[in-house]
Amino acid sequence: MTAESVRTSEPEFERMVAPLRAELHVHCYRMLGSVHDADDAVQESLVRAWRNFDKLTDRAGLRPWLYRIATNRCLTLLETRRRRELPVDLSPGAPLTDIAWLEPYPDADVRGRAPDARYEAREAVELAFVAALQYLPGLQRAALVLRDVLGFSARETAELLEISVAAANSALQRGRAGVEARLPGRSQRRAPADDDEIRELARQYADAWEAGDVSAIVALLSADAKYSMPPLPEWYEGLPAIREFLLGGPLRYRWRFLLSSANGRPAFGTYLWEEEREVFAAMALDVIEVRDGRIAEVVSFLDPGLFPAFGLPTELSS
Repeated sequence: MTAESVRTSEPEFERMVAPLRAELHVHCYRMLGSVHDADDAVQESLVRAWRNFDKLTDRAGLRPWLYRIATNRCLTLLETRRRRELPVDLSPGAPLTDIAWLEPYPDADVRGRAPDARYEAREAVELAFVAALQYLPGLQRAALVLRDVLGFSARETAELLEISVAAANSALQRGRAGVEARLPGRSQRRAPADDDEIRELARQYADAWEAGDVSAIVALLSADAKYSMPPLPEWYEGLPAIREFLLGGPLRYRWRFLLSSANGRPAFGTYLWEEEREVFAAMALDVIEVRDGRIAEVVSFLDPGLFPAFGLPTELSS
């Protein structure tokens, strides 16, 4: 790219790419399961796109071109980064969020569905769905996301992955089978939960925690609810187990909750009272999953370092 072409095309590149940055970042997050890895993938993809922008003669093809670059960058990262451990012997019902590097995602606009996609955009950024993707080989993961989440056609997917249509379809079917095995029935379209109902349920949950009322907390949970605390390996399932855990540990202390959102779901910054400093200190980011009017899962990420990305303070006064 010459100096003259740089001066000419830079404003055009920035103007055309700006509306696509957020969706590219979500795409890389789905592929990699990590916000930080997605940051790197998007940055490197846009640098590569900028360097080759003068070769893109059809500006209308910018979006699929960027997705091809970003997807290939994610596949390269998956191949070259140190292989990460995956829990392979999950007991029945174990939370799929039992993956050490999985991170919650600060919400973008995740409403709606692409015309030819199988998944609602919000459903396709759920923690459990993103976790299930991490068990798939890279090519299967990419084919499923491009087809079932983003709604690209078989031909377009093959072109983006630079493989044959038959190979793309084969990767898609294997990817669907892999996700279905870990999330039975989740590929079927479901009516979206009512946002007002979810917000009210979240408010009641926070109030119950701040009151230290274990009965009120448990009353908001489904009978088969799960409670996990990445990166700790311990997790709990069912009302008796969760009730016993809460009474034996967390509810011996004072808490404050601040509402946020992550992965298209309600989330809370949770703060533990520190007597010596007389402040509530950041403890964990809790993401809740609501199904059929009850809280079906709580994933408590024990990492206060996440709070700034979610617009949450690191401590609260009394």
